[in-house]
Amino acid sequence: MDLADVHCRVGLSIVFFTFVLGAWGVIAFLRGSGVTSSYFGAIVIGELLVVAQGLLGFILVITGRWPMDALHFLYGIVVLLMWVMVYIYTKGAMTRREMLIYGVVSFFVMGLAIRGIMTGGAAPSCLAF
Repeated sequence: MDLADVHCRVGLSIVFFTFVLGAWGVIAFLRGSGVTSSYFGAIVIGELLVVAQGLLGFILVITGRWPMDALHFLYGIVVLLMWVMVYIYTKGAMTRREMLIYGVVSFFVMGLAIRGIMTGGAAPSCLAF
């Protein structure tokens, strides 16, 4: 398995992880819960996963393996910044409102991660059946 395969599989991990975060956030909101320390910790783990993905992508670029579409970089940067921007926007509050925001943003990040996979290569190796 080469580095491009690892990059693709980490991308898939981000898709699945953000789906879980989105569902967790929306369900907790509907149950009347605010942002818990467990949920916030999971957001931090998701952010670290995105940072690792970015580092893998950077290594691929400096070794000459570019994505097929330059939008791939935009998706990566936006995914990296989304949860940070929510934290700044909400001023670190942990109420029910913020739980909904984090949940919806997590679904948005999932969509961006899917688009990132779509723009990364002609036929992503991790999606082959």
